[in-house]
Amino acid sequence: MTTVSRALLLIGSALVIYIERRYVREAITYWTGSSTIAAFILLGCSLTAFILALGSTLRPQLKFIWHCFIRPLRASDQRTRLDNFYKGQADVYDATRSGLLRGRNTMLNLSASHIRTMQAKNPKQRLIWVDIGGGTGHNVELMDKHLPVSSFDAIYLIDLCEPLLQVARERFAKRGWTNITVLCQDASEFALPEWARSDPKGSVSFITLSYSLSMIPNFYTLLDRIDYVLSPENGLLSVVDFYTSGKQPSLHEKAIGGTSKECGWLSRWFWQIWFDFDHVSLSPHRRDYLEYKFGTVKTYNGRNRFVIPFIVRIPYYIWLGRSRSCDVSRFCHAFEVEGGNMLGNSSPASFTTIKDSETIPPLEIGEPVLNSQASHADALITVTPPLSSFHYHLGKPWRLPYYEQAIHQAFRTFIYSFTWEDPEVDMKYLDLGSEDSMLVITSAGDNALHYAIAAQPKRIHCVDMNPCQGHLLELKLAAAQALEYEDFFSMFGNGHHPKFRALLDSKIAPLLSSIAYQFWHINDDAFFKAFYLKGYSGWALRLARIVFSIAGVSKDVEALCNAGSIAQQEQIWREKLRPALLNPVVIALLKSPIFCWNALGVPLNQRRMVLDEGSMYEFVRDTLNPLPSTYSFKDGAYFYPLTLLGHYTPSSCPEYLTRSGFQALKANNGKATDAFRLHTDSIYNVLRGLTPWSLTRAVIMDHLDWFSPGSKDVDDEVDQFYRVLSPGGFILWRSAARKPWYCDVFERKGFTVTALGVRKGPEVPLDRVNMYASFWRAMKTT
Repeated sequence: MTTVSRALLLIGSALVIYIERRYVREAITYWTGSSTIAAFILLGCSLTAFILALGSTLRPQLKFIWHCFIRPLRASDQRTRLDNFYKGQADVYDATRSGLLRGRNTMLNLSASHIRTMQAKNPKQRLIWVDIGGGTGHNVELMDKHLPVSSFDAIYLIDLCEPLLQVARERFAKRGWTNITVLCQDASEFALPEWARSDPKGSVSFITLSYSLSMIPNFYTLLDRIDYVLSPENGLLSVVDFYTSGKQPSLHEKAIGGTSKECGWLSRWFWQIWFDFDHVSLSPHRRDYLEYKFGTVKTYNGRNRFVIPFIVRIPYYIWLGRSRSCDVSRFCHAFEVEGGNMLGNSSPASFTTIKDSETIPPLEIGEPVLNSQASHADALITVTPPLSSFHYHLGKPWRLPYYEQAIHQAFRTFIYSFTWEDPEVDMKYLDLGSEDSMLVITSAGDNALHYAIAAQPKRIHCVDMNPCQGHLLELKLAAAQALEYEDFFSMFGNGHHPKFRALLDSKIAPLLSSIAYQFWHINDDAFFKAFYLKGYSGWALRLARIVFSIAGVSKDVEALCNAGSIAQQEQIWREKLRPALLNPVVIALLKSPIFCWNALGVPLNQRRMVLDEGSMYEFVRDTLNPLPSTYSFKDGAYFYPLTLLGHYTPSSCPEYLTRSGFQALKANNGKATDAFRLHTDSIYNVLRGLTPWSLTRAVIMDHLDWFSPGSKDVDDEVDQFYRVLSPGGFILWRSAARKPWYCDVFERKGFTVTALGVRKGPEVPLDRVNMYASFWRAMKTT
């Protein structure tokens, strides 16, 4: 504060001299007798004041530059080098590192939320925090905003640099914190005073390494030591640091490392050399060993652009992990038994004994000279890589493990931000009970949540090849458990929440898989304005807004969605909105296969089915015309108000967004959500992994419309459905065609096929969406 005041005083003085320069110059001229000398004196005083002001303001940065880039260290051992490096800049360390050392606040916020989740499961566990390489104690002060320092039974700050530790002692004394001990120790040999009384194994519940792992030479020893003292079941290790990494050698390691871990060759080469000048190692070995030694809970790979945005991009990562000896049996069972085995995408460790005689061929070296009395029993090979991050996270086992394939990379975001099928009509025919197991298309997850609320079936397998659709449903499941109703409705009802990022890190993250957290961290602006305008389906909503604006009927759209009666609603549609929507320009757009796919998610084969039975105009007319005269948009028919307004309302929204539906998902520790298993795979692969007769219901929406007529893939999929469905089990689907070609396939495979509804014209809708021409059931009778 003193430095700022001094700078303002000097700048003010310079301004006064400049403003009053004519009078000052006349006075100096009078005394010196020369106007030239007076001008030079005036200029010199102004420049001196400005330079002094600038120097005071930039003092921390100038000290940083001098000690980091210019001043020679002249030291051979680590401690002396650190003392010499930081002694002259310890007082300005925090002021000069805020832009360079990114991710510290996020790491601590994430850690705090995960610690709260762990403590809730075991409240009697002592909470001991060891901050290794904590330096000035900035992390402890920052953590106090997320988890009060008083919550910890003890905090130990360990560093080898005495000048930085002196700043920490003064900081803690000023704050009056008495549960913190500052220790000047080598990190690879750190020891807590309380260990003198007992075995330290598993005694520490929280350890942080904030931009220190890259500076510790003996990192193998350090990580081994941490593994020994970290609590197996309730311990958390959190790291944020610079890094470099090349291409991952396997899909398993790529899945653990997370999105965007790989750095370009130039970035790897440059940053390793650059940081090596300061004895900071960015070689991949540190992070590789970290991810091997511990189980990954969360990871995020970022790029620091604080110097020159878009040009200078320093790779850094945030990582949270647990001991690999923690109990993951619940997740293994959920993934490999309840989830249907996933065809090898789950645990890389075998559940059967591996014998070296089965994997290592014997060496032929002749008869032994001495007869050995040793046992010839087969030796067990127990060294295995860590499991996937799905196994170690703290939430429920909703998301099944998967490895990112080329087809997954084709999906940059979700296509559907909302589900476009009517679940109330589904429930009319599903006859769901608590013993049913069902398979559904994930989409946006709205209908799957409806089934869970209405009937709480035993299992709901949600399947989608697009990982982003799984990320969306996972976010809804986690948010329903972690948030209050107002925040939840703000996100998914209103479609915006100004504090989404804060909620993500502090409340939702512990219940998300690592890959889902990375997606929402990267896309944390999704709820900044209008969530339902995001994704490919958002383009259709944007187009509708443009059409209404050009036609001058935007106010009529609002009037339609708030109409007090069906008659008023039908009149607004007929006189105002129908002419605007069913105009030649919009119809021409709907004829475009590119627009149909990118904006509406309608594939080429489904579009062809529509055109085989009529024109695009007829299809749109038959879809929209009967709705305003049948259902109230204001009270319950929520599909079209969403597309017209861009958000839901409390009286017109999916069941999961009603207060009663939200409470049903939250009740009994989220028991209704225990049924969910989210697969990132094809329906065929998921069915292959399920056991015979393990399903009783399936809802596959318009999935089979996507296939070409006569496709062998449809035959194979129907065969698998017949295998996994129990007798009396059935499949529901919708189609853009009145009589889809694949009905014959079901009948040929032994199913009894029934049309539950066929659209016959523009008078009567099939349901509140009425987007499809028919609704079908195929039942397995034997």
